[in-house]
Amino acid sequence: MRILIQRVSKASVSIDGKIKSAIGQGLLVLLGIEDSDNQPDIDFLIKKTVHLRIFNDEAGIMNRSILDTGGEILCVSQFTLHASTKKGNRPSYIRAAKPEIAMPLYEQFCQSLSLALHKPIQTGTFGADMQVELVNDGPVTIWIDSKEKE
Repeated sequence: MRILIQRVSKASVSIDGKIKSAIGQGLLVLLGIEDSDNQPDIDFLIKKTVHLRIFNDEAGIMNRSILDTGGEILCVSQFTLHASTKKGNRPSYIRAAKPEIAMPLYEQFCQSLSLALHKPIQTGTFGADMQVELVNDGPVTIWIDSKEKE
């Protein structure tokens, strides 16, 4: 399981020209799922996400987490995080989980993230053609792969 976290001033997801979800200051979390992912992967990434100290404190140092700031989270499924570009110029998505595996894990991830944040999070729609807009604050972008935790 992979996540790409972006610290944002604002972010939104639109489907068919209509805003489905939007947040102010917080985190945009893009989530990629593969067949071997399970609950320990979710638990690891949730803990990292809510405790990651990437928000500025009073001295302007990145020393505060999303829990400290009270910010919001928008989580969007993104199978392309598992793209392989080793051969040729067309990415392969063979490592990305099929929807019957990925959708329940995405839903569990979002539910667990909401519980860890102690408030609802915003989401995209699994499998939909989404337009994601964001203002990356910093810019700050962090990549975390649950398979690389050691």
